[in-house]
Amino acid sequence: MPAVSPTLRVLTVSVIASLSVTGCQGLADTGRVLGRSDLVNDLAARLDGALSETWAADYQLGGGRTASIAQTQEPLRSTYTWPAGKITVTPEAVTQCETAGGRTACTVLPPAVTAGKPSVLLYAEAKKRGLVTPPAVMGLLTDAALDPDAVITQSDTTVAGHHATCVDVRRSTGTFHTCVTSDGVLGSFTGTLDGRSAEVTLSRFSTAVDATAFELPAGAGVVDRRPPPS
Repeated sequence: MPAVSPTLRVLTVSVIASLSVTGCQGLADTGRVLGRSDLVNDLAARLDGALSETWAADYQLGGGRTASIAQTQEPLRSTYTWPAGKITVTPEAVTQCETAGGRTACTVLPPAVTAGKPSVLLYAEAKKRGLVTPPAVMGLLTDAALDPDAVITQSDTTVAGHHATCVDVRRSTGTFHTCVTSDGVLGSFTGTLDGRSAEVTLSRFSTAVDATAFELPAGAGVVDRRPPPS
């Protein structure tokens, strides 16, 4: 299992702290919360570890649409493509593309500091556009683990030929289902994110990444806003 990042350690400490504050809880309640925290931390560690690996994944979205995510470590780069656009983060630039009316327009921005994980910036930008991202799903799981009234059911399945751990979560605020593969890749999600219904299912996963995944869409109009070389 990959090393747990500082963020995940904070999550663990937060769960333990919640138990300390509510010291009047019965043993049954305490065990219930600990079980949830163990499950969340395991799934979070898988997803966190996958941020530092090389892989490509294709997803089936609702309505027959598709999306893809790809990342490499040498060089460090990451990209998310969906029907309405594409975001790519590389050491040279952050490129944001929007597609509408059959035309694609891309803006090339100066590179950003990614601390060795370009996917972190990529997912932050993707979330702004209402896309499903692993960090957003983990946020839902964390909230559910700390909800004493939530009902969380674990199961195992195979997604796109890969073993995955799944959870069904039922809360007063809503329900969702998600799976994470043994490789730490989001296997599926069905539920609500930021008030919008969302559905993604992994259709292909590979540790071999085609370099063309990081190229600009064919025929796209490009505006380069990077400062000229000094």
